[in-house]
Amino acid sequence: MESKKIAVVTGANGFVGSHLVDFLLSKNFSVRCITRKSSNLRWLEGKGIENYDCGLSDKEGLRKVFDGAEYIFHVAGVVKSKSPEGYFQGNVETTRILLDTALEFKSSIKNFLIVSSQTAVGPSLNDKPVDETSECNPITTYGKSKLAEEELAKSYMDRLPVTICRAPAIYGERDTEIFIFFQTFNKGLMTTIGFDEKKLSLLHVVDLVNGFYLAATSGKSAGQTYFISSEKFYTWDEVGKITAKVLNKKPLKIKVPHSIVYTLAAIAQFFAMFSSKPATLNIEKARDITQHSWTCDTTKAVKELGYRQNISVEEGIKRTCEWYKEMKWI
Repeated sequence: MESKKIAVVTGANGFVGSHLVDFLLSKNFSVRCITRKSSNLRWLEGKGIENYDCGLSDKEGLRKVFDGAEYIFHVAGVVKSKSPEGYFQGNVETTRILLDTALEFKSSIKNFLIVSSQTAVGPSLNDKPVDETSECNPITTYGKSKLAEEELAKSYMDRLPVTICRAPAIYGERDTEIFIFFQTFNKGLMTTIGFDEKKLSLLHVVDLVNGFYLAATSGKSAGQTYFISSEKFYTWDEVGKITAKVLNKKPLKIKVPHSIVYTLAAIAQFFAMFSSKPATLNIEKARDITQHSWTCDTTKAVKELGYRQNISVEEGIKRTCEWYKEMKWI
């Protein structure tokens, strides 16, 4: 009997990581997950994975995980931090440790895939979606740390088969970020930012992890960067209309001026100084969510990887909301 291919997933207990684990298991991979001792493993329980709770900085632990592995998917990252150092430590230095350790096993590694984000490039200007040739102008510390991670990854491409995949806004079952939009909507309220019609690329998580899989296993993707995104762009009004149909709700619509977003962000950031946790909304997040357009072009992934967006936003929102209801989240 043919032995299973071995894949390693960092951040495997999170929203995107756990969906990637499910996808790899469906493709008959043997999956090794890297988590921390404090990680909540609810999305991994009973799935027949091998869990290593060594975290991302323990080289000795990482050697055990990487031994014999063919594919490494580095999904873990820091999206909220009280300090710039936190972002760079969590998104750059940990990646350096992983890449250095992977070099010791390069004879067996077929692909080391790094999950990045459109924030590394920045918003799309003049309604032109960004692509892999766009100049990078990140507008947040998180985005700057993801760009620094990409630059670091490129410095290993002559020694390891490294691929970078950038994600747009992602939603789906198990998500807790865009979930807030659906939760508020279900309570009868839809808030949109500003008075202009904002556009975004919005992708269901299952399409995202399928894109990661195609990129890692293509055999031609080493040294390349891809946007794994929706092929269509959406406005929040469109998302709202679809959600209204799915949840059978007619919400009260409130447009929040940019000035109020920044004021609330400044207040939240001030109070976060006295908390151990970073603020969900801060000045940088306000800058992020007040941009006119966060869209990206997925043509390269379609041409080179055979990638497609399979889940329409209508189907995606329907299955996501049904899951939230089943879990009694809404």
